[in-house]
Amino acid sequence: MTLPILAILLGFILLVWSADRFVEGAAVTAKYAGMPSLLIGMVIVGFGTSAPEMVVSAMAALDGNPNLAIGNALGSNIVNTGLILGVTALIAPIMVHSNIVRRQLPLLLGIGLIVGIMLLDGSLNTIDAWFLLIGFFTLIGWTIFKAVKDNNISSDSHSVASDVQHTFGHTMTLNRALFWLVAGLGILILSSRLLVWGAVSIAQQLGVSDLIIGLTIVAIGTSLPELAASVIAVRKGEHDIAIGNVVGSNIFNLLAVLGIAGVIAPVTNLDPGIMARDWPVMMALTFGLSVMVYGFKSMQGQLSRVKGVLLLLAYVAYNVWLVMSVMK
Repeated sequence: MTLPILAILLGFILLVWSADRFVEGAAVTAKYAGMPSLLIGMVIVGFGTSAPEMVVSAMAALDGNPNLAIGNALGSNIVNTGLILGVTALIAPIMVHSNIVRRQLPLLLGIGLIVGIMLLDGSLNTIDAWFLLIGFFTLIGWTIFKAVKDNNISSDSHSVASDVQHTFGHTMTLNRALFWLVAGLGILILSSRLLVWGAVSIAQQLGVSDLIIGLTIVAIGTSLPELAASVIAVRKGEHDIAIGNVVGSNIFNLLAVLGIAGVIAPVTNLDPGIMARDWPVMMALTFGLSVMVYGFKSMQGQLSRVKGVLLLLAYVAYNVWLVMSVMK
């Protein structure tokens, strides 16, 4: 088991590093091509934090492990909401001001319900997958269109755009940006394949399902960019980015990650644990987050340390449930 463990560790390190290089190369290339900073912040950085989930799920589907791909998508959402927002809120209470975030939470709940309806029959067929991908590109296109048409750039969009411009705009040549765009994507794919191989090998040796590995080890590893982005954002006082990053990533996971995996390898024998345990937990955490942001008028609009502890406890309880289900 030593080799698979090393493969997972090396895969995680290369995954996070290559995702960062890919985003940097893409952002600078887009800047040289004249792409507005707003769109770089909304599209490229948004894609970048979800790139590990997308590529890992695609590789898992290509390797014939669709349940690992689905587990990665749902597990990443559970990690993002329970672990990452919980840890971030413990570091510093998160104030939620942005109307964009408040609009995205109901959208995330709606998309989650649609995904649940799709998975009720125990499958994710090609039509379902294409529907999710079309919804993803429609959402991206509509968001960009509204932002440009209304010229209503929120504080979080301003901050992301200015950070991208300050970080990438004047420190890299076009040739170097193109190199890291291609090399970063290549290493991202290779590290994802390494990670998937290690995860599947450990699952087989421990006698647990690919789904469990996808929900735990792989989900945590592919969510590292979101953790870094949220912690850095809240430490800089950019609270809307801290929560917006997670909510946006969760939407990406349900639409793009599931969509890509389903198009590559439609799932006909969905693990029953997904609808009996994992999807309900994901929806419960999303609903709980919505209540925390919208409800309790005396504490409305913030994720306090107490709420962070509640999110973390919910995440721990879910993992205890997972362990108990494996030991049966």
